[in-house]
Amino acid sequence: MKKILAASLLAAGLCTPAFAASDADVDNAFEPYKKGFPTFPGLSVGTVISKDNVDQFKDALDAGMYMVIKNGWYQIKVGETLSFPNPKGYVEATRKNLNKTKLGAKTGEIEGFAGGRPFPEEPSTSDPRAGEKVAWNFKYGANWGDNAAIHPFYWKYRNMSTGQLERTLKFNFFFLNFKHRTDHAPTPEVTPNAANLYRAIYAQVLEPQDLKNTQLLIQKYEDDTKFDDAYLYLGFQRRVRRLAAGQVTDAFLGSDLMIEDFEGYESRVSDMQWKFVGTKNLLMPYYKHNDMKLSDEFKEEDGYKYVSFTGQGECFPDITWQLRRVHVVEAIPVNPAHPVGKRVMHFDAQVYGASRTLVYDRKGELWKSWTIGKAHPDFHLPINKGTGVALDDSFSMVDVQAKHCTTGQFKGKVDPKLSPANLFQVQNMRGGN
Repeated sequence: MKKILAASLLAAGLCTPAFAASDADVDNAFEPYKKGFPTFPGLSVGTVISKDNVDQFKDALDAGMYMVIKNGWYQIKVGETLSFPNPKGYVEATRKNLNKTKLGAKTGEIEGFAGGRPFPEEPSTSDPRAGEKVAWNFKYGANWGDNAAIHPFYWKYRNMSTGQLERTLKFNFFFLNFKHRTDHAPTPEVTPNAANLYRAIYAQVLEPQDLKNTQLLIQKYEDDTKFDDAYLYLGFQRRVRRLAAGQVTDAFLGSDLMIEDFEGYESRVSDMQWKFVGTKNLLMPYYKHNDMKLSDEFKEEDGYKYVSFTGQGECFPDITWQLRRVHVVEAIPVNPAHPVGKRVMHFDAQVYGASRTLVYDRKGELWKSWTIGKAHPDFHLPINKGTGVALDDSFSMVDVQAKHCTTGQFKGKVDPKLSPANLFQVQNMRGGN
């Protein structure tokens, strides 16, 4: 009876596991390539994978990218695998808080988390809640660090069949961690924080004129079981309206993205059932920005250039892809009315970026192929060098059923001065700044 009770408690995450995470686990989590980079037969730097040879490399591609290349929509060039750092303070916080974090009785409940990566140990298919732990590692990951901005951010809407460019939007996006800050003052949290927010995102449309000054504010609570607050300001209406929880799965401003897609996944851990599928070596969109083929389309005063796009309808980033260790997780919505049947998410084992996600509809058919390109911070803008923040640098959301895409070109800056706390308040939106 005692053994049955102990097993039940362990499955629920309510007692200390028999084999607690060690400093070696932390080393392996943040330096997975210390003993060498992954390899795949016939794959080397400079290899171009096209519809003609894709079957040879099928096992080095996720199912969605295999389909895209097999259809002749895109071909990818292999780049060298790089070790992507994490912020130093974030790694130190992981060591300091090792084994303090435990899962609660229900998905979305967590206890003892105080900063860093909550579960740095290698996920295992023998752990029934490994997928949930991966999801928490992603939520509390170092994406954009403690604070950053995409300043500016271009979105393009395209007909993939004809290549027609339908619309270009120009945004500024801002990010701020209110809690669990590790590398930029104030640490460990921004005060006052009466609402006990964990994180917030603020976006403002700069162009075109009919959408100018449209604003979005997302406030995420430390308590994952509480619904996020989301507010939208429409310039032509000159008022702020609060978005209902279901509206985060609507098409955002007519794009192929829903708010839930932002940053790879923007909703709560508690909104999904998480199943860890396994760890694989897969080609992922990680690269050195300064070494890519860059566009001359948008002119920046500092000479910065954005990633170019290529392939069918110019729906795919013109970047190199590298073979990396990836944790694969299936996320199935708890709400049966959710428009998504499941997400198959590919989390980079080193930085926990959700760089490749396959979105399936409720009939089980592939609906969207979601790519977020990650740039190494030391080969980007000078302000990002040494930050340890793997930068979201390009995106491609392809609706494979509608043959339509939305693409993104980033100018990301890990600069605390761009994201003051007052930017993430509803009052700021009403001011029309």
